[in-house]
Amino acid sequence: MLKKYLLVLAAAGAISMVAPFAAAQDSQANDQSAPQEANGGHRHGPPDPAKRTAELTKQLNLTSDQQGKVLSALQSEHSQMESLHQDTSLSQQDRHAKMVDIRKATDSQIRELLDSNQQKKWDEMQAKREQWMQNRRGGPPDAGSGQQPPQS
Repeated sequence: MLKKYLLVLAAAGAISMVAPFAAAQDSQANDQSAPQEANGGHRHGPPDPAKRTAELTKQLNLTSDQQGKVLSALQSEHSQMESLHQDTSLSQQDRHAKMVDIRKATDSQIRELLDSNQQKKWDEMQAKREQWMQNRRGGPPDAGSGQQPPQS
């Protein structure tokens, strides 16, 4: 009986020591998958291509064919951005310039997939994004205006 009691006590002690670590790991996982709204509308790191495609589908009323092509373009952008984040050989300024180029290329690729009505809406969305970025920087846009800065 004493052995059983000690075994239960030891197990309870081990669980009580491990539980905070498990909770911390779970909390970190939830933080990484939290929606953008939890961080003032922004997340650190590149947005999920599937979520961006779903949002663009709502905003632009994309067809299923367009959705597949937009998703592919966004997945390509995402992998390029991830690779760029891992590249420590570039200065922050060079990395930012490359990110701007990748974003511009993706934006152009997406715009080409849209019909004229969707393009008009897309252009409005891009203008709003550019205005938001200009306000965020607190000054006139520079040569890379309208593009989101790298998010760490």
